Parts: sequence; C-alpha cells; structure tokens
Amino acid sequence: MAQEFVDGKIQPGKVVVFIKPTCPFCRKTQEILSQLPFKQGLLEFVDITATGDTNEIQDYLQQLTGARTVPRVFIGKDCIGGCSDLITMQENGELLTRLKQIGALKL
Repeated sequence: MAQEFVDGKIQPGKVVVFIKPTCPFCRKTQEILSQLPFKQGLLEFVDITATGDTNEIQDYLQQLTGARTVPRVFIGKDCIGGCSDLITMQENGELLTRLKQIGALKL
C-alpha cells in the first residue's frame, strides 16, 4: 500500500513533498516552494500523517531515498533530499534551473 501510494504521487514534471504538518523543516520547505510561480497542479504537499500508514510510508521512503525523515522533496522522479538540500539548491540557483527543466514554473 505505502509503495503504491508514494509511487503514485511521484511523477515526471511535478514537484512532490512528503511532509508532516508539525515538522518545522516541512513548514520551511512549504514556505520556500509556495513562493515560486508553479503551474497549477505541479506542486503537491503530501501529509503522510493523514494516511494512517505513516510508518510504512517512511519505511518505503527510506528504501527509495536512503532517508526516513521528512520532508522528502521530489523534483520529477528524483529525490533531492530534505529542507537543507532545498535551501542549498535555492541559494546556488540550481532549484530554479531544475524546476524550469521539468516545466513546472509559469515563466
């Protein structure tokens, strides 16, 4: 169930972030990404605590990405990591470059 759920969310051309609403790093990640001009439907925040399968989802995220923690940020099919990775990408300009490459932004 968890694998199908996660795999169903991760799609080419879309940014998906797996979060827990009480996590300060998740909130910071949401804040950063919400300020960018995403095309409608191409940015999704997935609250894993709302599923009832939180532990199973985190276990699968660990298999998939090497880390069980949230947030887990996917740009297209690639996991870029968590909040600190997103901030680094934002600071060095790589974030906008990647988002433009997948066509997620309104330009």
